Amino acid sequence: MTTLEVRGLHAYYGDSHVLQGVDLDVRDGEAVSLVGRNGAGKSTTIAAITGLVRPRTGSVRVGAADLAGQPAHRIARAGVALVPQGRRIFAELTVRENLLLAAHAVAGGWDERRVLELFPSLGRRLDNRGDELSGGEQQMLAIGRALMRNPSLLLLDEPSEGLAPKLVADVGEALRSLRSPGLAILLVEQNLALATRVGERIYVMNKGTIVFAGTPAQLAAQPDVEARYLGV
Repeated sequence: MTTLEVRGLHAYYGDSHVLQGVDLDVRDGEAVSLVGRNGAGKSTTIAAITGLVRPRTGSVRVGAADLAGQPAHRIARAGVALVPQGRRIFAELTVRENLLLAAHAVAGGWDERRVLELFPSLGRRLDNRGDELSGGEQQMLAIGRALMRNPSLLLLDEPSEGLAPKLVADVGEALRSLRSPGLAILLVEQNLALATRVGERIYVMNKGTIVFAGTPAQLAAQPDVEARYLGV
C-alpha cells in the first residue's frame, strides 16, 4: 500500500519556480530518502507536502486523500507528522511537556514509555527544559514529539544538521528501527551516508526535479550521479 504519492508537484516562492514536476512515492512500512545539494528543493518538497507552502499544481495523496493545498493543520490531522529542520522544540517547556503537548493517543501506539525506550537518554531529562538539552537530545526530542502524534507518515528535514558523527549514527539507528508496518518515513538529508543507511530507496533531486530514483546499491553503482548531483 502506498502511504504517500506525490505527482507533478510544482511550487513557487514568488516568481521563483522551485519545484518543477516532482514525483515520488513512499509505501507503508518503507523508509525513503530524498537527497540533493543545498537549494535543490528538498525542504520545499517537505513544505509543500505539509501545507507550509501551497503548491501551484500537482497532487499530494496520503492514503486515499489528496491533500495538496490543504492547510497544515488538516494535513497533520490526516496522519502526517514533521520533524522540522532545526528541531524547533519548545525551549521553555520540559521534555515531558514537549512530548505530552503533541500526544495523540492510539491503542498500542506511540506513547511516552515507547519514546523513552527508543531514546533512553531523554528519560533522565524529563524535567529539564528544552533549552537545557544538548543538540543531540533536542533532535531526539523532536523525533519523539512527532512519534507521539502516532502518524502514518513521518517526515524528517535534515535531522543530522549540527550533530556530531556519533549522534548522527545514533539517530540513524533509531530511524532504521522505526521501519515497520503502519509507518512510512520520508527522510530529507544532505548526509549521504545517513540517507543510504536509513532509506530503502533513494531519490536524488536537482534544481527542483527528481534526477534519480532507485536503491542505495543502484545509486552506488552510478558514481556519475553522485559526482554530478551530490558532489561525492
